[in-house]
Amino acid sequence: MSNTRIERDSMGELHVPEQALYGAQTQRAVDNFPISHQRMPAQFIRALILAKAAAAKANVELKQLSESQGKAIVDAAQGLLEGDFMQHFPVDIFQTGSGTSSNMNANEVIATLASRLLGVPVNPNDHVNCGQSSNDIIPTTIHVSAALGLHEQLLPALVHLVQVIERKAVEVHPFIKTGRTHLMDAMPVRMSQVLEGWAQQLKANIGHLQDLLPSLQSLAQGGTAVGTGINAHPQFAAGFSRQLSSLTQVQFTPGKNLFALIGSQDTAVAVSGQLKAIAVTLMKIANDLRWMNSGPLAGLGEIELEGLQPGSSIMPGKVNPVIPEATAMVAAQVIGNDTTITVAGQSGNFELNVMLPIIAQNLLSSIELLANSSRLLADKAIASFKVNEPKLKEALSRNPILVTALNPIIGYQKAAEIAKTAYKQGRPVIDVALEHTDLSRSQLEILLDPEKLTAGGV
Repeated sequence: MSNTRIERDSMGELHVPEQALYGAQTQRAVDNFPISHQRMPAQFIRALILAKAAAAKANVELKQLSESQGKAIVDAAQGLLEGDFMQHFPVDIFQTGSGTSSNMNANEVIATLASRLLGVPVNPNDHVNCGQSSNDIIPTTIHVSAALGLHEQLLPALVHLVQVIERKAVEVHPFIKTGRTHLMDAMPVRMSQVLEGWAQQLKANIGHLQDLLPSLQSLAQGGTAVGTGINAHPQFAAGFSRQLSSLTQVQFTPGKNLFALIGSQDTAVAVSGQLKAIAVTLMKIANDLRWMNSGPLAGLGEIELEGLQPGSSIMPGKVNPVIPEATAMVAAQVIGNDTTITVAGQSGNFELNVMLPIIAQNLLSSIELLANSSRLLADKAIASFKVNEPKLKEALSRNPILVTALNPIIGYQKAAEIAKTAYKQGRPVIDVALEHTDLSRSQLEILLDPEKLTAGGV
């Protein structure tokens, strides 16, 4: 075969692209798994490379590698991270369930580069993989990549979304709208109260996510093949976590029980469950925005979202709520990702979970999708929408449900009769109440004042 070279592993010889940095085991995986043509996420590969650098540093400290070998491995890893490293990682997501193919891909690429730097061979297994097994490095990398994704992407995006909502709540506080339950007219609310509700949902989600970080930052590294730590220095787990913390500026610690962290993916399942909860919150916010924006003539028309693009290929002038729609689709995808992770989490058979790559893919996908859509929702929908005050006032003035405020005075039954009459005749409830009660207009104006009602009538 032209443009190839011969590489060897424990199973024999095979052809590898001549310029590829990887070796035989990576090529076997490429040949064996032509399934989705999707590679492992870049965030995962980045975390795996960082883990290899941390392992080399720890092994040098523990005298398991020479200083020159360790430095060559670290320099190779850092060089990869500074360039387009994904071109060297062709293994499909749908591979061996332990992620061994991705681990060996990293070992081979880093060994090739380290050998060039050092001028003598650096072995993928004996040196780059020193003190490690795929069975602990891949669960570790799932935790590390997810933790970095939360710290660097999702949590800042959610905080930004909360801040934008809270600023908008101050801006729209003067506006009062018809509240709705079951999508039907209900008592009035301030526009700010609606937004403050969204902000509180997100704050609660942020808190729940932060509560999971200590578990996510607890690592399986040091357990090697089955959790016993065979072939790893007794102090390797502690040294690895210390070095990785220094490289990432995120505090990682050795797991309290490595058997649990290798044999299960309970933490990933828990994090995914919280990501699903965030998706549900974003779906609620997106749908509220879509409903309030509906129209502009035949819908609610309470707000006008920023017009971003033409909404139809056939209907001129149509503009659609594209950012809330995109956010809703993200929410649906994250909910689906969580289902996959839940099923995959059940594959912890004895001493190893064997669906690690798909857990990594779906977990990191959910983090990235939620982070990106949260920022778009904040900046291109919530920050820029305009309130249609005339539409709000029109609906409020004709809302018979305001009669609820009269219940303590005239009773529920009488109030219901007034509401039904107002609906039937299409008249303001204050006019109908004036005819059917002994209350004066001035009394009714006080009792039915929407602004007062948004404060519970106090």
